[in-house]
Order: sequence, then structure tokens, then C-alpha cells
Amino acid sequence: MIELRTGTRIGYSPDRKGEHPRQHLKSFKGALQADAYSGFHHRYEGGSIYEVACWTHARRKFHDIHVVHAPPITTEAIGRIRREIRQARAKPLLDDLRRWLEKSLRQLSAKSETTGAIRYALAHWRALTRYVDDGLLEIDNSAAERALRAVALGRKNYLFCGSNSGGERAAAIYSLVGTAKLNGLDPEAYLRQVLIRIAEHPINRIEELLPWNLTDIQQPVAKAA
Repeated sequence: MIELRTGTRIGYSPDRKGEHPRQHLKSFKGALQADAYSGFHHRYEGGSIYEVACWTHARRKFHDIHVVHAPPITTEAIGRIRREIRQARAKPLLDDLRRWLEKSLRQLSAKSETTGAIRYALAHWRALTRYVDDGLLEIDNSAAERALRAVALGRKNYLFCGSNSGGERAAAIYSLVGTAKLNGLDPEAYLRQVLIRIAEHPINRIEELLPWNLTDIQQPVAKAA
């Protein structure tokens, strides 16, 4: 799923092969913020897309170890990634965090879980710190994952879409719903207006029915909730 400034685009694929991100993102250029899924890696090679990593994923690796064993290193690592301090003094703290991680790595067994968490953070360090230099970038991709939560919550009710074409149609509907929310519209009210208007609407002006163009729907998401 791609979260944009004005809308959400959800793409369907029948499996997790890397060829699907290549197809979904074939015309995209700019910053791609995601987890370290290997299927994205080939997209960074040409230079038209550059990686922005997610601190939530990096922190989670330390947290998962901490809740089971609570070793001193994971306790300190989580403390050093605290949000309030990071936002106030991000770059110096990140530089200090990297030095501390590199030092801690030399003191741990190569096979320990904590070593794996540290190596994950260091391997993606440039991508994890890009948000410091560009105010348009987020510190993590939690916003995109929250927008996709409806799919995750509903999947037990409809385990299979029936076919690949059904999955593609579901992705299109989810994209419209997510984009309506990002534009402050009640998705149900938006879809109702689209269905009312679409039969008589010229096909060559279909973009006029996109959420950011239907400004006459004055029902924000908050009221719908």
C-alpha cells in the first residue's frame, strides 16, 4: 500500500514476490518509506527512488526481546529512541545512538537476538535517519500501516477474495475509502454520492468524482464516527 499526501493507493498481489512492488511502483519517483521487506530493495538501485526506513520497525526488534528477557542493552536502546527527546534534539542523539550501538555490538555474541536487532538498525541507518534532513519525511511508516488496518481486521471475515480480479477490485475500493478519509470525507457518504452520480457522469471526466474533487460533501470522518 502507498500512502500519499492526498490519497491512498492499495495494490493487490496474489503473493509476496518482489515483481509486484516493481510493477506497482514502476512510475513512482522520490522517497519510499517502508519496512525492510526484500521485495523493495531492487527499487532503490536506479536512484529514482530512495529508501526511508521506519523507526517503529527498528524499535520493535529491541522491544520484542525486552519484554521476554529485559537485558540492559535493550532497556537502554529503547530509552535512547524515546520520541520526545528525539524530536527536540534528533541528529546529535542519533549520532550518539549509532556510536553506542556499534560499541555494544562488539560486546555481544554474534548469535544473540540483541545482536540481530542492532545489525538491523545499523544496516538501515542511512534510511532511518533521512527524516532528519527532509521535513516532508515521516519518522516511520505507521500512518500507512494504520490506513491498511481495515484490511487486516476484515481478512478473517473474508479470507479469500475469490479470484485475483476480486482482489484487485477490493484494492480499488480500499484505495477510495482511504483517500476519502485523508481528505476529511465520510467514506460511506462519499461512495453514496459516487454511485448516485456515476451513471450519468461523462467517462472522460471520471476524475471529477475523486474524493478531493467532491468538495460539496461536507461530512467529515469525525462526524461519521
